[in-house]
Amino acid sequence: MLDVRRMQVLRAVVTGGSVTAAARTLGYTPSAVSQQIAALEKEAGIELLERVGRGVRPTEAGRLLTEYATLIGTHVAAAETALADLRAGRTGRITIHYFATVGAVLVAPALAALRREHPGVQVRLKLSDPRHPLSEVRDGQADIALVVRPDDRPSVDGLRFVHLLDVRYRAVLPKDHRLAAKPVLELSDLAEEQWVASESPGPCLDVLLDACGAAGFSPEFVVESQDYATAQGFAAAGLGIALVPESALENRRSATVVRRIRNPEPIRRIYAAVRESAPAQPALRAFLTALHDAASR
Repeated sequence: MLDVRRMQVLRAVVTGGSVTAAARTLGYTPSAVSQQIAALEKEAGIELLERVGRGVRPTEAGRLLTEYATLIGTHVAAAETALADLRAGRTGRITIHYFATVGAVLVAPALAALRREHPGVQVRLKLSDPRHPLSEVRDGQADIALVVRPDDRPSVDGLRFVHLLDVRYRAVLPKDHRLAAKPVLELSDLAEEQWVASESPGPCLDVLLDACGAAGFSPEFVVESQDYATAQGFAAAGLGIALVPESALENRRSATVVRRIRNPEPIRRIYAAVRESAPAQPALRAFLTALHDAASR
């Protein structure tokens, strides 16, 4: 097998026209250059240089290897530039798994910020099942996953959780509801109500069920909505009450009222899950920073 470093020595000899000139360029002794050329000729099984006066010129085999040495040098330089861009965060590739209800609130503004500041970073987004995102990160299918995770959940081997945001749930009631006049509701006030399910089965729904359990009841869901806008529509029509995260109440319906809840107040805690063993990626750090900025806003 040909030694790439010796091929670069050959290129220096051919470019300089002599062993002495190559030695000056490379910072070697002429003897060391001659030894490298001799070793390369042994590897190639053919002479690479011929003497011409006080200098040398390449044989046909020498010209061939010099051309390839030039190509290799170009590719190495390109690789060094690419690595420098990767280390600086100017390029990179990250895969992000997220669940639907944080798309507009966190992922979209964070991704927009990342593209402004690091336009060379490639991002692959995938909407994942919020019940099973951690195995995807642990197995390397994703670099980061956004998850809902209670504080009392045990740690997961190989994963690190970065807290991003706490989202409080609010009660959405029809305007003429018997509890509409109360500025703050006890969660137990809603025990006898019919509920509109605003969450699919999974960790987000678990937040509501756990809170209701702490208040001493299990909610009666009479309508399934699958999204917050639809849940508010059902509540406005008087079909039931809905618990909706604050972040989903920007376009509130005029036929409803929104009230705080306490004892307990349901809170959805959102984290970014990353592998503990993953090497430091500037692109990933930049996206986590962008997520924190989006959460703070």
